Amino acid sequence: MSTCLTITILETSDIHGNMLPIQYANNDPTESGFAKIAALIKEERRKEAAVLVIDNGDLIQGTPLAYHHAKLNREQPNPMIQALNELGYDAGVIGNHEFNYGIELLNKAVSESRFPWLSANIVNASTGEPYFGKPYLIKTYGGDCKVAVLGLTTQYIPNWEKAEHIAGLRFDDAVDTGRRWVRYLRETERADVVIVSYHGGFERHLDTGEIAEPLTGENQGYALCCEVEGIDVLLTGHQHRMLAGKEIGGVPIVQPGYAGACLGKVQLTLRKTDGRYRITSKYSELLSAKGVEPDRTVLSLMRPHEEQTQIWLDQPIGRLIGDMRITDPMQVRLQEHPLIEFINKVQMELSGAPISNTALFDNVSPGFPEQITMRDIVTNYIYPNTLQVIRVTGQDIKDALERSASYFERYDGNGPIKVSPDFSDPKPQHYNYDMWEGIEYRINISRPVGERVVKLNYQGRPVDPLAEYDVVMNNYRAGGGGNYLMFQGKPVIKDIPTDMAELLAGYIMERGTIEATLNRNWEVVWD
Repeated sequence: MSTCLTITILETSDIHGNMLPIQYANNDPTESGFAKIAALIKEERRKEAAVLVIDNGDLIQGTPLAYHHAKLNREQPNPMIQALNELGYDAGVIGNHEFNYGIELLNKAVSESRFPWLSANIVNASTGEPYFGKPYLIKTYGGDCKVAVLGLTTQYIPNWEKAEHIAGLRFDDAVDTGRRWVRYLRETERADVVIVSYHGGFERHLDTGEIAEPLTGENQGYALCCEVEGIDVLLTGHQHRMLAGKEIGGVPIVQPGYAGACLGKVQLTLRKTDGRYRITSKYSELLSAKGVEPDRTVLSLMRPHEEQTQIWLDQPIGRLIGDMRITDPMQVRLQEHPLIEFINKVQMELSGAPISNTALFDNVSPGFPEQITMRDIVTNYIYPNTLQVIRVTGQDIKDALERSASYFERYDGNGPIKVSPDFSDPKPQHYNYDMWEGIEYRINISRPVGERVVKLNYQGRPVDPLAEYDVVMNNYRAGGGGNYLMFQGKPVIKDIPTDMAELLAGYIMERGTIEATLNRNWEVVWD
C-alpha cells in the first residue's frame, strides 16, 4: 500500500527591508513589498496542508525603514523580524547584507526571531562550529516524512564587509560544506527530502553551463546542483534574478527577484512505498505580487516604525544652489554630473585624500532638489557604506578605470549607447561603474575593452604607473568588490567608520547651503 503527500515550499529572498509597497523617494505606490508577499503566503497556507516557508537572506538592510531601525531605533523590535514572526516562517538564511550594521544588530535580530537562522558555512573561527547554531532544520509532514532544510551563504562576504562586523567568523566554501552536510542529512538524519537554501546565485549560464562570471566563489549555485549529490531542491538569491521552472542536474531551482516582487514556490509530490518516501513530481514557479492587496496585519505591524521613519525622512537638512537632479542615468555616466562631483568632493574633504571615486548606484536615484531632506540623502546613497583611503599605484588606477570603462558595449556612434551584459546580466550592476575626481581622464568606448583609457593625468601630468597615490572610496570597493581585484589587500591609510549617508547629511547640515559645481575632469567619447 502506498501513501501520497504534497509539500509546498515558499521562498522569499532579498527583501532588503522593503516591507511596504512604497517608493521612499516620493512615497508613490509600488507593485512589490513584503506586505503583498505576506498575502500570497497566507493564501498558499489556506490552499495547502503541508507548507514550508523560508527566507533566503538579505532581509534587514536596504530601505530607510531598515536604516532608521538600525541607526536610530534599535532598542525597539526589528520590524522585519516582527513581520516574519507574524507569518510563521519556518527558517531564515543569513545573507551578506545581514552584517552591514554589525554583528550586534544581527544577533539582536536572530534573538528576536521565532524561527531558526541557518548557515552551515558561517562558522566560529576558533571552534569551526556553525556560528548561528544548528545549520539545518528538520520538519516532519504526513506523520513520518522528514524534510530537511540546509542553509548556506555566499562565502565571499569577507571581500565586502568591514572586518569588525565579521570578527571571529570564518566563511567556508559553500560547495564543500554542502557536500558534507547533505550527506549527513541523508545518512544520519535519514531525511526523505533535502532542500538547500543558499544565499548565493549562479556562476554559469543555466542553459549552457558556460561560465557567466569570474569563478571567485561568490556564486556557486550551479556547482551545488551538479557536484553535491542528494539535493532535491535549491532555493537561491543574492543576484536578484527571477528564476523558476528550470532544473539543473535534475534539481529544481528558484530565485524570486528582490524587494518583494515575487514569492518563490516549489511543489513536491511524494509517494511512500516500502517504508520510504520518493519524489514523484516536482515543479517550481514564481507568484507575482503585482495586483495583490497588501496584508493588513503586516501594514499594522509596520505602522509605528514607518511613522517614525517618515518624520525622520522629511527633516530638512540644507539648501542647494543650482541643479543636482538626475533625469537621465546614462548621461550621468557619460559626462560628469554635479551630484557625482559633490559626493566625490565630500569624500575627499572628509578624508584628506586627493583622489576619490564613487558610483551612481542605480537608475532610480533622483538627485537632490533645492530643499534637501534626509529622504533625498538615503534615496540617492542607498548602501550603508563607509569610507577608506587606500594606497594604490598608478597602474591600479588605470586598471580600475578600464574595469569601469567595460560598463559600456563597444560603440560606433550609431544608435543608443548600451550597457555591457557583464554589468546587466544576470542582474544590473550600475553600482560597479565608478566616476573619479582628482584625476583627469578620457574613456573612448569605440575601442576594445581593456584599451579604452586614452588619457589619465594627475595634477596636469600623466599618471605614473609605478608611483603611489592615496584614493578614497567606499569600503565595498576598497575590498575589491565588483571585481576590482586591483584594490584587494592594499594598505589602508585611513578608515572612516561612519556611514556615508550620515557623512553627507552632516556635511550639508554643517554648511546649511551647498552649491552645484562641475569641473568636467573626465569624459566618455567615441570615434
